[in-house]
Amino acid sequence: MKSKKIKIKRPAVLIGMLGCMAERLKSKLLEEEKLVDIVVGPDAYRALPSLISDAESGQKAVNVLLSREETYADISPVRLNSNGVSAYVSIMRGCNNMCSFCVVPFTRGRERSRDPFSIIKECEELFNTGYREVTLLGQNVDSYYWIPSEIEGAVTFAHLLEKIALISPDLRVRFSTSHPKDITDEVLHTIARHENICKYIHLPVQSGSTRILQLMNRTYTQEWYMKKVDRIREIIPDCGLSSDVISGFCTETETDHHETLKVMEYSKYDMSYMFIYSERPGTLAHRRYTDDVPATVKKRRLQEIVELQGRLSLQSNMEDIGKTFIVLIEGDSKKSSSEWMGRNIQNKVIVFPKENFEFKKGDYVLVEVYDCTKATLLGEISTTSLSALRGAKRV
Repeated sequence: MKSKKIKIKRPAVLIGMLGCMAERLKSKLLEEEKLVDIVVGPDAYRALPSLISDAESGQKAVNVLLSREETYADISPVRLNSNGVSAYVSIMRGCNNMCSFCVVPFTRGRERSRDPFSIIKECEELFNTGYREVTLLGQNVDSYYWIPSEIEGAVTFAHLLEKIALISPDLRVRFSTSHPKDITDEVLHTIARHENICKYIHLPVQSGSTRILQLMNRTYTQEWYMKKVDRIREIIPDCGLSSDVISGFCTETETDHHETLKVMEYSKYDMSYMFIYSERPGTLAHRRYTDDVPATVKKRRLQEIVELQGRLSLQSNMEDIGKTFIVLIEGDSKKSSSEWMGRNIQNKVIVFPKENFEFKKGDYVLVEVYDCTKATLLGEISTTSLSALRGAKRV
């Protein structure tokens, strides 16, 4: 381990572990392997100065206590390695869902929503300093809920989303992640109503089998999830959709696996994050179930999931050939400094030549798509007036 080599070479160097894994690994790192001097959980950042002082005096500094109130609403993050165009804004911490495979409720605690006024202020400051897109983050953003006082009404996620969208029509608003059981019609109608709220929803399914979903404690069935997809398509016809898919959860059969493929086909995801199930110590699944699907079977099923998603992604992108999109330029493409890279409002990556136009990072530009791969749309700048098409969601 790199930190071990550093510690041997330079014993005076302080090494710390911060974040949600700190509580789980504190004993191993502090007592067994003696690798670190400071262990700080996700809710103890304010204690860092005193913990560093303790470590400098030779003590082992540990604070992994979870808080019921801490949201870091009054701490403005310094955004290092940012492209200066897109920024992430945390709106809540923790999770109440208790999915059987997930360790988050144990490492980050229960849900705490951040003060909406501090969120809006942070977004305004980002826009005023040149950022043109914010992504609102939470383990389950749809359950955001803030009660300012007994007199004032509660602020729901739909209300918050609208308040941020109203900062400026030139500020794009995204969010992640949504739990299928919590995303409401109110949120969907808010997205549809505002052109600068991105028409893209990350809606993790995890499995398409109702039996496996029950073991995962996802609280919905296959049929219910598919109806939620229908509702999204009904209210936001041009909405981009992505998902998380787990292969090989405990007791998963070939029938269960094919139910997952069925839901993927039905939902027509633009992209997915796809994983082999890996047991997490301390979770309900670890305590109650046996991880009994052989690794070779997990890998083969995952490969089938990946191949299907590749076909769905290519099909989705091919349907966009010939269309023109408003694209927010994020910077140079990975392959060439003579090309721009940006995203449309459905979160699809578009690469296009700079040509002789005087655009820069953070500008909006109209791009007509002429080709694609399964991961990227390929286009060229359209000479049509951007202002004339400002009201178009998809042209």
